[in-house]
Amino acid sequence: MQPALTAAEARALDAAIMGELGLPGVAMMEAAGRGVAAAVEQARATRPGPVAVVCGGGGNGGDGFVVARVLRDAGVDVVAYRAVATERIAGDARIHHDVLVRGAAVIVDVVESAQLPALIAGLTRAAIVVDAVLGTGVTRPVTGHLAAVIDAINAGPGYRIAIDVPSGLDADTGHAHGACVRADLTVTMAAPKLGLVVAPGCAAAGIVVAVDIGAAPSVLAALAPRAAVVEAADVARWLGPTDALAHKHRRGHVVVIGGSPGKRGAARLAALGALRGGAGLVTIAGAGADAEVAPDPIMTAAIAASSDVAALAAGAEAIAIGPGMPATAEGAAWLAAALDAGVPTVIDATGLRLLASAPTLTRAARAPIVLTPHPGEAAQLLGTTTAAIEADRPSAARALAATFGCVCVLKGPRTLVCDGGDPSGRLFINPTGGPALATAGTGDVLAGVIAALLARGHAPSVAASLGAYLHGAAGDALARRLGTGVIASELPEAIAVIAATLGSR
Repeated sequence: MQPALTAAEARALDAAIMGELGLPGVAMMEAAGRGVAAAVEQARATRPGPVAVVCGGGGNGGDGFVVARVLRDAGVDVVAYRAVATERIAGDARIHHDVLVRGAAVIVDVVESAQLPALIAGLTRAAIVVDAVLGTGVTRPVTGHLAAVIDAINAGPGYRIAIDVPSGLDADTGHAHGACVRADLTVTMAAPKLGLVVAPGCAAAGIVVAVDIGAAPSVLAALAPRAAVVEAADVARWLGPTDALAHKHRRGHVVVIGGSPGKRGAARLAALGALRGGAGLVTIAGAGADAEVAPDPIMTAAIAASSDVAALAAGAEAIAIGPGMPATAEGAAWLAAALDAGVPTVIDATGLRLLASAPTLTRAARAPIVLTPHPGEAAQLLGTTTAAIEADRPSAARALAATFGCVCVLKGPRTLVCDGGDPSGRLFINPTGGPALATAGTGDVLAGVIAALLARGHAPSVAASLGAYLHGAAGDALARRLGTGVIASELPEAIAVIAATLGSR
């Protein structure tokens, strides 16, 4: 997994590099700037032409001064734009600024509104624009002159490369503090910042690459970051080799409790997700479910009372409850019975809405529970608003996991997984999936896939992270052919293909 650092963790890493390894800050800044300059040179292979580097007065500005110097020394037509007065440039940044000045580089001041036309003209001419205005320390809205500078960067036609984080982006939540650069590429230091790899920051960051600034792997590991991005290698390791002795009972039985008149399709989608996710047996159970038509490989059972749930659970390795289930007292009784059955359970859709009215149920559960809310359901579970959930998705995922003592899968762009049993509140960030999944029924499929992985013996946090990755990667694969025309019923087969491909590595 690739660590994702908060602003505080990034500062701690810098301090550790300087203190434990003895690498001076000015040397780290040189390494950072050279890493960005290498990325600019790579981009110039397809975007030849002048380069503009827009610099602030802090650490990012210092990195920008190094970039301008390295590119100039390589013969690139580069102009450095100083967005703050010289006297406001201090510390290591001032050292690199002065080196650039002594080298007779082209530096243009843009420290007041009257000088903005010069910046706009230069950005219009530039093939590549390097954003070195603001870094990870932004905690309040960017307004005034610097906001105008950022607006000019966004308005220019050049390819935008941000240093560490796009200027104006919150490094922890991924939200914009007022004006914010929309980067095509972000070159971040040592490891991605959390705000770059969660929504909505991922949209502003563009492609994210990390460059080495002298951090030994042991130093980064000792920091124990509280978030990480799941990678294909993790998925391959979790999937492991195919069991040559597998049979349907060894692969596990999933019971999908859900479906109701007019909503039978939700339970079927979850059941198909479970089958394509590798479960050996799947049963759809609901009111009158035995009389309903279901796909051939899927068994059905009728539930007349909560005691029927207990009987079904006795023969299951995992339960998925909620897709299409009625939001009635009867449904609430089924949920309580499922959580009392001692079987790993995924709660989705109506199950989550019923849980919001009985939030202590999960604490009394006798087996691991995975919650799979979208932001609206998460808001209902936490008694807040969808806007509040979206304003800080990492904190929301941690709050859900801690409140309910479960593994929480906060769905949406860059789905987040958090295990309520982990005191550190570590997050697993899913990098796959996109707009193609924004259609009815895709969440039902995900619930089924996670249930299948639980039935096959995966730990709850692994089942959730693995399921989210496969689900998103399947959506991405379908989107390459169908754009946003993907429908939920196409996902299960695509998930099986992705799993087969990654598992064979």
